[in-house]
Amino acid sequence: MSGHSKWSNIKHRKEKSDTQKAKIFTKIGREITVIVKSGGADPDVNSKLKDVIAKARSNNMPGENIARCIKKASGSMAADNYEENIYEGYGPGGVAVIVETLTDNRNRTAGDVRHYFDKYGGNLGQTGCVTFMFDKRGVIAVEDDNVDEDTLMVDALDAGADDFSAEDEYFEILTSPEAISGVCEKIEKIGYKVASAEIMQIPQTTVKLTSEDDIKNMNKLIDRLEDNDDVQSVFHNCELDDEE
Repeated sequence: MSGHSKWSNIKHRKEKSDTQKAKIFTKIGREITVIVKSGGADPDVNSKLKDVIAKARSNNMPGENIARCIKKASGSMAADNYEENIYEGYGPGGVAVIVETLTDNRNRTAGDVRHYFDKYGGNLGQTGCVTFMFDKRGVIAVEDDNVDEDTLMVDALDAGADDFSAEDEYFEILTSPEAISGVCEKIEKIGYKVASAEIMQIPQTTVKLTSEDDIKNMNKLIDRLEDNDDVQSVFHNCELDDEE
């Protein structure tokens, strides 16, 4: 599930993309449509488009699919109009949750999101109620495939990264949201294998649930949100014993 950027969360997203690639690609295609409409079809000019292309590639979206989405969004066939909305609230046990959506029916999406929070022991809050607990960062995960840690750290920082850390099965590179595509491109050119690259909301502190009911409901809440076609990303500040 999407949360703080630990390998268990990244693996969960990639495992899901293996079984639900069509849904993942559709969501990324929707994001491309909105970004192209607002900023144009040239990734060298539209930095947000460059970022979402990096995200699409890290999710193994074929290049022809990406090109088709960009072409459709920039042409006369681009009839879909999506609105970006961010919902904030609290899950069971006071877990802070941010839900990023793109929708062509705001009332439908708001109703769905509110229903999920209510059903699984949470409550939807007002705008700004939890975002102050998170930092928006670019997060790049490089697979630990006989990579020398010190060399990668130097290469990442030289490429413009803000921070670097070694986790159990991968290396994590943090950037500003604006720098993620450039850093990702540079380290891939050097030869490193990027497992994930996206802009995320990183919690400043985390909450550990101990109640079995709260853990079960939190997992169900995140799963229902992520399965919704209108939901692009879900972030939270929860540590779950069964995330791995």
